[in-house]
Amino acid sequence: MAKVVTMGEIMLRLSTPNFEKFIQADEFDINYGGGEANVAVSLANYGYETEFVTAVPDNEIGECAVAALRKYNVGTRYIARCGERLGIYYLESGSSMRPSKVVYDRAHSSISTATEADFDFDAIFADADWFHFTGITPALSDSAALLTKQALIAAKQHGVKVSVDLNFRKKLWTPKKAQEVMTGLMKYVDVCIGNEEDAELVLGFKPGATNVASGELEMAGYRSIFEQMVDKFQFEYCVSSLRVSHSASDNGWSACIFDRDSGEFYHSKEYSIHPIVDRVGGGDSFAGGVICGLLDGKDFKSALEFGVAASALKHTIPGDFNLVTRKEVEALAGGDASGRVQR
Repeated sequence: MAKVVTMGEIMLRLSTPNFEKFIQADEFDINYGGGEANVAVSLANYGYETEFVTAVPDNEIGECAVAALRKYNVGTRYIARCGERLGIYYLESGSSMRPSKVVYDRAHSSISTATEADFDFDAIFADADWFHFTGITPALSDSAALLTKQALIAAKQHGVKVSVDLNFRKKLWTPKKAQEVMTGLMKYVDVCIGNEEDAELVLGFKPGATNVASGELEMAGYRSIFEQMVDKFQFEYCVSSLRVSHSASDNGWSACIFDRDSGEFYHSKEYSIHPIVDRVGGGDSFAGGVICGLLDGKDFKSALEFGVAASALKHTIPGDFNLVTRKEVEALAGGDASGRVQR
């Protein structure tokens, strides 16, 4: 099977148990995760060879993060040991009309200070087929943005297909800075993934009259911006997840895709996810599912349906990682949403 490389930051996640607010919590649940690491775990679960590229501190906490990846068969041989610390994020899980909250403690993390000298990109991409990154990594620091560009150049020199999840994070950078950096990276990208907010804030494209809070999704608007993005950047596919937030516990979940070669736009089936166990990593599980579908050789519509089903299931699993099997995703994508006990 194909080999997939992802690169980014893995973090220590400290979350309040039982939907408690931060001020109530006397303890935290521990998990590890991060955008590109989550995608690597998904693809390893589906049977693909994966390598996650990052930097962690040379201490026990850094090794705990590496061990979390190894547990799920993600390759870790290109993880550098350097820098001061592992990034941390605190999660207060919302419920009903109370939203989730995230507090970052990731300044000066190992990957944000790493340089090209810490990695052998020729070796990393020598036998790779696919490279995935997100807009989170170049947002960490100017050196991380440069590192991302250097990785993309190396990937393309080795003929590797590239996908990006735009993933705007307002606590990391401004829309102006995001557009300055990310626009220059899009020439290396074949498959662009992101939601309506990402498209607007990272690349400057707004999808018509869509209002995710009210549940109004204007498909013509998505098609229009996809056509504009493909015209500007020559992406093979533009993909967007479509989340309608009725509350923190109740979301509508679907996606759409535009195929450059055929000019065809497709909107997937929609899932009603209620109650949501953990929505963190939902977008990453979607990206991992779409990548899996395309690597499998599925047509773009089937690849999208696989990604949407995979992500719908992720919302039922605590932690950042999507731990569902390929068989479970295929069953849901095929129409079995009964949730009946399997004996």
